[in-house]
Amino acid sequence: MLVRLMYVSRARENMSAEEVQAIVRESKAHNPASGITGVLCCTGNGLFVQVLEGGRAAVNRLYNRIVADPRHHDVQILAYEETTERRFTGWSMGQVNLARLNPSMLLKYSETAALDPYSMSGKVVLALFEELACTAAVVGP
Repeated sequence: MLVRLMYVSRARENMSAEEVQAIVRESKAHNPASGITGVLCCTGNGLFVQVLEGGRAAVNRLYNRIVADPRHHDVQILAYEETTERRFTGWSMGQVNLARLNPSMLLKYSETAALDPYSMSGKVVLALFEELACTAAVVGP
C-alpha cells in the first residue's frame, strides 16, 4: 500500500547549505532500497518541508527516524494519506531550488509571498510542491 506523508519542522540551529546537501545525499543513497521517493524544501530561515512517498511501513519507519533527529524540532504532520500513485516518482529525494521560487507562485497558495507551511494546509502545500515540480524548480535525480 502506497502512502504519502508531508511534514514541516524547524532546524534547532542555522544549518549551512553543506549540511542540507549532506541530508539530501544521505536520502538519495538510502531511499531507493526502501522504495521511498519525495521532495525536500529547506528555507533560509530554517524551515524544512518534506514529502515522502512509498510503502506504509517504510515511510512510517523513516518518519519516526526524522522525528527523533536532534537537528530539528516542532515536527508537525501536514498530511498523511493512502494513495494510488506517487506524485514525485522521479526523485529518490528531490530538492526545491528556492532561487526558482517565484513570489507570485507563493501568493497563489498563501496569504503572503513568504513560505510558511505552518499556516498552510497539507493540500495547499502539496499543490505548491506539484507546481514546483512542473516548473522545474525541483532538482536532483
